[in-house]
Amino acid sequence: MADATAPLGSPGRPLRVAIVGAGPTGFYAADHLFGQPDLAVEIDMFDRLPTPFGLVRGGVAPDHQKIKTVTAIFDRIAAHPGFRFFGHVELGSDLGVEDLRAHYHQVFYATGAQTDRRMGIPGEDLKGSHPATEFVAWYNGHLDYRDREFDLSVERVAIVGVGNVAIDVARILCRTPEELATTDIADHALAALRRSRIREVYLLGRRGPAQAAFTNPEIAELGELAGADIVVHPDEAKLDDLTHAALEQTPDRATAKKIEILQSYAERQPSGKPRILIVRFLVSPVELRGDDAGKVVAIRLVRNELYATPAGTLQPRATDQYEDLPVGLVFRSVGYHGTPLPGVPFNDSWGVILNENGRVLDPETHQPRLGEYTGGWIKRGPSGVMGTNKPDALETVECMMEDLEAGRTLAPEAEDAEAAEQTIRQRQPLYFSYEDWRKLNELEVARGQAVGRPRVKFTRIDDMLAALGRVQPDSELAGASAG
Repeated sequence: MADATAPLGSPGRPLRVAIVGAGPTGFYAADHLFGQPDLAVEIDMFDRLPTPFGLVRGGVAPDHQKIKTVTAIFDRIAAHPGFRFFGHVELGSDLGVEDLRAHYHQVFYATGAQTDRRMGIPGEDLKGSHPATEFVAWYNGHLDYRDREFDLSVERVAIVGVGNVAIDVARILCRTPEELATTDIADHALAALRRSRIREVYLLGRRGPAQAAFTNPEIAELGELAGADIVVHPDEAKLDDLTHAALEQTPDRATAKKIEILQSYAERQPSGKPRILIVRFLVSPVELRGDDAGKVVAIRLVRNELYATPAGTLQPRATDQYEDLPVGLVFRSVGYHGTPLPGVPFNDSWGVILNENGRVLDPETHQPRLGEYTGGWIKRGPSGVMGTNKPDALETVECMMEDLEAGRTLAPEAEDAEAAEQTIRQRQPLYFSYEDWRKLNELEVARGQAVGRPRVKFTRIDDMLAALGRVQPDSELAGASAG
């Protein structure tokens, strides 16, 4: 029980912080808080999924295992005695903002950017047109998407966008079943991709090769696929005059290397591998065309040219040249958008929580809301790589420490850890602790070792509960029977 007379942040009365979202930003924020000198802090981390790590588990490609080793750092953070994890607890249904304010001195929202931006073209909602992130979540075993269906019986696929997520989708579609079988790809996805009849994959970029958003390691990896040849049209790999001039004025080694890689692909000849990956530039989709059954059969593209904006950036504009590309499946990967949290101010046009340097702002007064903060993509928008979230979280934590020093914190009615856990247990008795996750992790790894894979994931909550030897409470079973 906290000593109400002790200074806030002292051992007798620890600072109580709720972090909503168990991805990298949430863990980095926890690490920064635990690292504050002379601060006693207790952190409860919430996630609507039973498992932690966010996009590290549900977004990083299964054939990029090295990136996932960052979870060892998160495990170390979670081992701190002041840390607790409450998985399968959703803000807005299990707990509200008012509940967090009743139990914590500060609240940190780190829920990421969860939805894809739309292309805004006719035919976008035809069957066979999907957001790329849904496909990524499906093959990674995300609980919300494991039952999605994607028609892999078609021969041609178009991926709109040339960022790293688009590259991931192309690579997974082009990997051989033997390659995929050595990864932690979800079993249902592995089975479906074994039956895939896809032979041609198109990556479509609206600007030129120099402006493509993918990183050099990602594009270099596409040239080494065992089962797919890569093709780049020589005329599209060539730099236009404006880009050439811009690079001469402001040289950039990474961009120069990217162009070098792409132009080397333009000189290659297909070697007869079973699949072909065609990377296109300076084309934009203007329409998806469907058959009588409402299924995608083609994507109409317009040829672009680059022009210089008054700000000096190079942007695409359409010409009068069009082409129709026959495809049966389309994935869009043209940007991401945050999802509003119930009770938390949101900027719809930007897709972020309304904030200034991480302090959540009141939409009426534009002044900071007492004790509420944000970090990561839901704070700044979808930019940067995973490591970018570490300094981003630090910026917010510094604001939190300034406010603590100034006495600007929430005054929870029940600020002890036991009271918070009691409320959570009442609202969501099926919550998952970090110890539950450790057990699930051990089981997944053991299942993987038995078949020569890094892990075999659980992709249903019922299976997770059964593996842990837990059952639903009688009241839940009764409700399910009545339904």
